[in-house]
Amino acid sequence: MNAPSSGPLHSALAEAADAALEDTVVGSISRVGFLVRRRLYGWDGPADGALRGKVALVTGASSGLGLAAARGLAELGARVVLLGRDPGRTDEARSLVEEETGNPDLHVVVADLARLADVRRVADDIAETCSRLDVVVHNAGTLTHRYERTVDGLEVTAQTHVVAPFLLTGRLLGLLEASRGRVITVTSGGMYTTGLALDALAAPESDGFDGVKAYARAKRAQVVLNEQWAKRFGWTGVTFQAMHPGWADTAGVRSSLPGFHRVMRPILRTPAQGVDTTLWLASVDPPPARDGQLWLDRHRRRTVHLPGTAVSAIDATRLWDWCVSASGIDPERSLEGLGPDRTRPTTSPS
Repeated sequence: MNAPSSGPLHSALAEAADAALEDTVVGSISRVGFLVRRRLYGWDGPADGALRGKVALVTGASSGLGLAAARGLAELGARVVLLGRDPGRTDEARSLVEEETGNPDLHVVVADLARLADVRRVADDIAETCSRLDVVVHNAGTLTHRYERTVDGLEVTAQTHVVAPFLLTGRLLGLLEASRGRVITVTSGGMYTTGLALDALAAPESDGFDGVKAYARAKRAQVVLNEQWAKRFGWTGVTFQAMHPGWADTAGVRSSLPGFHRVMRPILRTPAQGVDTTLWLASVDPPPARDGQLWLDRHRRRTVHLPGTAVSAIDATRLWDWCVSASGIDPERSLEGLGPDRTRPTTSPS
């Protein structure tokens, strides 16, 4: 297959075709969107060894997109820490990644994000055993159709997708800063259907609980928090980005949304296609600007498609404050006292 022609005219046509594809929404996030954009832009894969000497942490690494991300990071030469809830499945994932990539520098950590004590323990272990941390991929999550509260008193969807990643990032922020690391949050198209709805996220009604809506609210919160991390901590040199993998054919989709999977299966992306942008964000040099953008297929995308789903600055701040309270950590205080010459600028760089 011939590579696309280059030049300003082709670039303008490619951008116009890309924008038209995004407006279709379904076409954009299906396998079709990935294949068309790869053809339009003539993507190159990351360079061999692009992450050699780097350390990457992937949550939810035992299957699906997390496993595909761990495999891709290992292929690029990174030391990969695979975080999973189930010891047996996560060990199997580590063995599979080593067999497929030939990279033996793979390490398993076991934690249940529905237990904040686990998150604190794992963060402390990583901080003690890793001299650097270059990439964190927040991929773990759950879609449950039953109302459940965690041992920490939070609804399980909100904790695993929002509060636990917030806590993990906050506890690892010093290590990430030292390495000028990159934090990548994997979101979902479900977030396009809702605004922030913080009250429903923080204290959903148990009667009539809708797991799909709870999932969508949590995914919207992830994107808003990503913007907040970049606004508040871009000055540290850490890059915060969210990415949409498109609709991918994973075990989680098959089990949680069987009807959706049955209808959409012909146009679902493979896990490898779903994590292409994750691997690109993790390895592209120089990294994207530290502006907390949402990415799909290696391009920035708008976060709002439907009326009434935009999030105000006041609500974004309320979400941040709720995460501070729910997680028990204030990241803006966690970096204090790390050195006498370390000062925060009065405004964050763009």
